[in-house]
Amino acid sequence: MSEPDPAAPPPAATAPEAPAPASHAPRLALIAVVLATALTALFWIDVRNRIGGTQEELARRLQDIDAGTREARAVARQAQEALREAQTRISQLEGRIAESQSQQLALEALYQDLSRNRDEWQLAEIEQVLAIASQQLQLAGNVRAALLALQLAEARLARADRPQFVPVRRALARDIERLRATPAVDLPAMSVRLDSLVAAVDSLPLAFDERIERTPVKEAPAGTQGGALARLGAEIWNELKQLVVVRRVGGSEPPLLPPSQAYFLRENLRLRLLNARLSLLARDEAGYREDLRVSQAWIQRYFDARSRQCVDALAQIKQLSATSISFEMPTISDSLEAVRGFKSRRERAPG
Repeated sequence: MSEPDPAAPPPAATAPEAPAPASHAPRLALIAVVLATALTALFWIDVRNRIGGTQEELARRLQDIDAGTREARAVARQAQEALREAQTRISQLEGRIAESQSQQLALEALYQDLSRNRDEWQLAEIEQVLAIASQQLQLAGNVRAALLALQLAEARLARADRPQFVPVRRALARDIERLRATPAVDLPAMSVRLDSLVAAVDSLPLAFDERIERTPVKEAPAGTQGGALARLGAEIWNELKQLVVVRRVGGSEPPLLPPSQAYFLRENLRLRLLNARLSLLARDEAGYREDLRVSQAWIQRYFDARSRQCVDALAQIKQLSATSISFEMPTISDSLEAVRGFKSRRERAPG
């Protein structure tokens, strides 16, 4: 075997093998991350815009609620003023009642001085009864009490059976017929029914209660990163959907009321019914019918008119509206003038 020649040139170095092509997975992953980041930013911007719109809508709603609150306060002030006026009238009535009591005391003193004859004493008693009946008509509109007083006076004169009392009995008969023709209106019972309606306002169910239903989030398979991201995205989307709730409401369907407006609706309905009660006591037929009409319209529009409570309330309002409270109150002036004229003629007659 021959040895290699040292002078000979060294063999050419073997060319290195070509490197294998680099994998594109990291680059694709980076692009995916960039795209995800961009989509997340766009999604975040969209969410911010929606939240801003929601805040503006909430501010507008709060302004509407404040306006409703101011209106309710104004109505409450009007009711308080009406109550003060009613209290003033009551104080005036109390003053008249006190005056009537003083007149009664004076008449009792006069009774002690009457010793002339039985006819004068009987006429004085009838005059007092008629005066009290006239005050009942003027102050309280109590037709029944006035009718009973006239019937009592006529019965006493009938038992006396004196020809000189015939003109007085004729005047009594005319006033009795006039009182019998007066329509009977039981104001205390109507006032009690209005009070029961006011107390039942809180029990009336609304026609459209808003209920927010949350969509359940589907659980993704555990142990996968994509499932966790999907679950997180679903939870975020579910929370975002609760920020704005859009419902289609037709023209015939009742309006949707938030809890605060529902409270002021009930308070306004209660004030309307209280105003109707004040108008009833003041015999203001126009105000009485308008308050009942508005109350009936509100119950039919905003409350569940098919519920038992609303049906009963509407039936009572309809019955109350059908009763007329505005009529001319009769007087018994003919009877009083006949009695007083008879007494004055007897006093002028020679002994």
